[in-house]
Amino acid sequence: ADDPILLPVAEEWDRKVKDIHEWLVEIGITPPTPMGQPAQTVTYHESCHLCHGQKITGQPRQMLKAIPGLKLVELTEANWCCGSAGIYNLTQPEMAGQLLERKVDHILTTGAAIVATGNPGCLLQVVNGLKARGVGIRVVHPVTLLAEAYRRA
Repeated sequence: ADDPILLPVAEEWDRKVKDIHEWLVEIGITPPTPMGQPAQTVTYHESCHLCHGQKITGQPRQMLKAIPGLKLVELTEANWCCGSAGIYNLTQPEMAGQLLERKVDHILTTGAAIVATGNPGCLLQVVNGLKARGVGIRVVHPVTLLAEAYRRA
């Protein structure tokens, strides 16, 4: 930030590069036509890089709410780490496991059939946590749910 040569380059990069959720909400999502499928309940886990690093919290929810046939249920402590945190789950497995247990407990209280999260590390961590509990809740990226809705339309 204090390099006068690189600052304009970084600012230009920042203007051009966006997270997919941010971009889709910015350009306007045209919801697919509902096809009469039964409603599914989804909850959203905020990945650390999106909510803390990039300050993106509302756009993924806006996108999920725009998908016909989905009912978004808020997750308690949605913005708390799931324990993945890059390689944190490998370097600090005990603490990562405690974070994951807490996250899974909260997921189970939502009654959701689907957990959406925008980070592949979080996705794998939550999948493993649910699998360890013997729970068959689906975990996907939010854009996957949007793509599936368009395929059904």
